[in-house]
Amino acid sequence: MTDTENRRFAQLLQRQLWIRQFAPALIPQEVSHVLRVLDSSGERSYVVGGCVRDLLLQREPGDWDLASSARPGKVRQLFCRTIPTGVEHGTVTVLRNEHHIEVTTFRTEGSYSDHRRPDWVRFTNHLEDDLGRRDFTINAMAMDRCGGLYDPYHGLRAMACKSIQTVGKPAKRFSEDALRMMRAVRFAAELDFDIEKRTEQAIRCNCQLLEEVAPERIRQELDRLMLSAKPAWGIRLMARTGLLQQFWPELMEGQGVVQNIHHAHTVWEHSVQTLSAMARRSDSLKMRLAALLHDVAKPRCMSADEDGSRHFYNHHVVGAAVARRMLQRLRYDNRTTDGVTHLIRHHMALHHYPQMKDAAIRRLINRVGVANISDLVQLRIADRLGSGTKDTPLSRGARRLLDRIDRVLTEDAAFGLGDLAVDGNDVMLQGGLDPGPEVGRVLETLLDEVLENPSLNTRPALIQRIRELTDGSDQQ
Repeated sequence: MTDTENRRFAQLLQRQLWIRQFAPALIPQEVSHVLRVLDSSGERSYVVGGCVRDLLLQREPGDWDLASSARPGKVRQLFCRTIPTGVEHGTVTVLRNEHHIEVTTFRTEGSYSDHRRPDWVRFTNHLEDDLGRRDFTINAMAMDRCGGLYDPYHGLRAMACKSIQTVGKPAKRFSEDALRMMRAVRFAAELDFDIEKRTEQAIRCNCQLLEEVAPERIRQELDRLMLSAKPAWGIRLMARTGLLQQFWPELMEGQGVVQNIHHAHTVWEHSVQTLSAMARRSDSLKMRLAALLHDVAKPRCMSADEDGSRHFYNHHVVGAAVARRMLQRLRYDNRTTDGVTHLIRHHMALHHYPQMKDAAIRRLINRVGVANISDLVQLRIADRLGSGTKDTPLSRGARRLLDRIDRVLTEDAAFGLGDLAVDGNDVMLQGGLDPGPEVGRVLETLLDEVLENPSLNTRPALIQRIRELTDGSDQQ
């Protein structure tokens, strides 16, 4: 260990001593109660896994998982309200003051034929055996209700080295559950750790096993990575280890694709840099996904002039379609998919914003929607930041644009068919039309004219225009 790592190790030991002193206040009362009841019955019980790791890292623990020598039947006898969550695997959920606390019997496991679940589990009386089946050393620690730490696989040392490493041989751990490879990258991004060399090499050699994992499980890990403190770093690591190629190969097409004078980076590097810029501005999953995927179709839309100048015409339209397929592949919900692809489809709309007249802004609001304007501006800022050619891109201009949009919105202009002073019934009555597509075409024409000149949005003026457009001047 280096001097820095030794200092961190000493700090973690001090933190552990502090936890022992204040354990009753740090462990939730409901969890302490379950531990106390189990211990009083002659069994041994501990909080295990992520909650121990987070306590030592001074992070707020999420779930509190318990491991105990007590068999599932005894756990159900000791507590009045329980749910047999997974009795065959040793897990019983104890209900305590509306809290759900999972208690799992110490166990060992057989092989994983489906690369997800063990073929069999066997209960054991030894805590070390139970911790030995876990994925990473930082998750293979246990703590009793008095704050005593049990760390047979040296998770504390790995934390001091800021290292993600498996319990036992990496290849074996990943062949048991291929999703652990995604988890390794996600933990590294969340905790600002590195992946230990043997562990990273094993991911490279076994990345194809990700094909055995359900898309929904991949998406859940990807989402947590995208919402982490260092999503761009995590995406780079997934590319380097071959994981990204397994589910989003489209992103890899941008590697090595040089752009033009407006960009200092390749398409790949620009996409990652844009994600990094967005992560500094927004914690929205939709916005971060849009930033990463906004130029995904550039390699497919690339063309060049005789002088070598490169262009990517229509990449925003093609990109929205490609991104939709990518998101659907991982079973994203319709709301997220529609939101991301809508931003990608329109992310070039502000390309010439300094020259936009008020009529163009009104048409932009009509196309994009009032609720999406601010998001579109934020995506444009991140896009420019990710270009590598602008130090302070768009910040002042974006503020001016948003001010102009606010002014346009306060003018009570019409931005959609529902804002017009007339409706379809008026078109049919004044134009002598039957219900059908022609009614919609007339309304669209009226809206286009009102977007150009909002003063036309009065009932008398629009009724006159209906008559002119339909030759319905004889209608009253």
